[in-house]
Amino acid sequence: MFGRAPKKSDNTKYYDILGVSKSATPDELKKAYRKAAIKNHPDKGGDPEKFKELAQAYEVLSDPEKREIYDQYGEDALKEGMGGGGASHNPFDIFESFFGGSFGGSSFGGGSSRGRRQKQGEDVVHPLKVSLDDLYNGTSRKLSLSRNVICSKCKGKGSKSGASGRCIGCQGSGMKVSIRQLGPGMIQQMQHVCPDCRGSGETISDKDKCGQCKGSKVVQDKKVLEVHVEKGMQHGQRIVFQGEADEAPDTITGDIVFVLQLKDHSKFKRKGDDLYVEHTLNLTEALCGFQFPLTHLDGRQLLIKSSPGEIIKPSQYKAINDEGMPQYQRPFMKGRLYIHFNVEFPESGALSPEQCKALESILPPRPAGYMTDMELDECEETTLHDVNIEDELRRKQQQQQQEAYEEDDEPQGHRVQCAQQ
Repeated sequence: MFGRAPKKSDNTKYYDILGVSKSATPDELKKAYRKAAIKNHPDKGGDPEKFKELAQAYEVLSDPEKREIYDQYGEDALKEGMGGGGASHNPFDIFESFFGGSFGGSSFGGGSSRGRRQKQGEDVVHPLKVSLDDLYNGTSRKLSLSRNVICSKCKGKGSKSGASGRCIGCQGSGMKVSIRQLGPGMIQQMQHVCPDCRGSGETISDKDKCGQCKGSKVVQDKKVLEVHVEKGMQHGQRIVFQGEADEAPDTITGDIVFVLQLKDHSKFKRKGDDLYVEHTLNLTEALCGFQFPLTHLDGRQLLIKSSPGEIIKPSQYKAINDEGMPQYQRPFMKGRLYIHFNVEFPESGALSPEQCKALESILPPRPAGYMTDMELDECEETTLHDVNIEDELRRKQQQQQQEAYEEDDEPQGHRVQCAQQ
């Protein structure tokens, strides 16, 4: 056919584009093209040039004759006309012939008239419980998931011959309408998925059903996904694996989405990029100084101590810079660590009269303006009781609700009678 042997040129580029080895099987080529084409499809925000390159690489490597020429002589030999010419087809046409439908309906490279639009497969959402330690340090989880994949034996046709007939029960629509009589002159019309074809609109004879998928077009497959939880991620943040959900014929495979669910921590609380921790001091520590170790989320021991002469008041906050949460995708930038101090006072009766006098000599004096004995004699003495104010308010609210309920239940005639009296 040629007067001279063609020059050898690059024969690895197409394999690199698809991300497969030179020994890749046809099934491995299909899987690689499927995943990369969906990811790079222009209708899904992908790179048009990359999409075109993928189609060209798959077109050559999926054809045994072209692949042999490419492996032996490289890309230039195909351009020179070996193997049926080097002009590639429209990348969208290749995509459609591979998936059995169109994708999104946009045109590319001059456009083409394409058939019905592919359905978008549903995303599969899984909650992923993580601790505050995981979000501070980052972590990885390997999760095994079961999903449906296109049957490799029948290529998603469900039949040995590759053919299927129209469902008689629903006339190919995939839906059935049933009418139910509710009463004289009253009917209810309901639409539901056809049980004969399970909504596909097609039927396959028992003899022609694929031996591997039994006519369902998909088979169960297990896949292990490694989920990387990055430092600084938030509660409710989504980690998306594109095109890894259940596969189905004429359907764009949806995504698997992991939603982070933060578990409560026994010591730390998070607000944005800041961390909060509670610590209780006794009165001596609050007045005379303190120091204590705090174990951080990464295991480091932080020494927390007061300055000489510093007094800590109840409910006071102190902050330590750059010891809060790392920022997402900027882990070297951290928020603040806030310490909320509670001060524990001695129990009533814990101090003797002598100790009280000793404290009075040290502490600031009582405020001036005490009453005279004559003024005290004119006052009525009272008694102070210990009380839990939250319980008191709750009890009063319940009492008010009960009184309002009893008032509503009182007979109307009795109310009028009382008013007349």
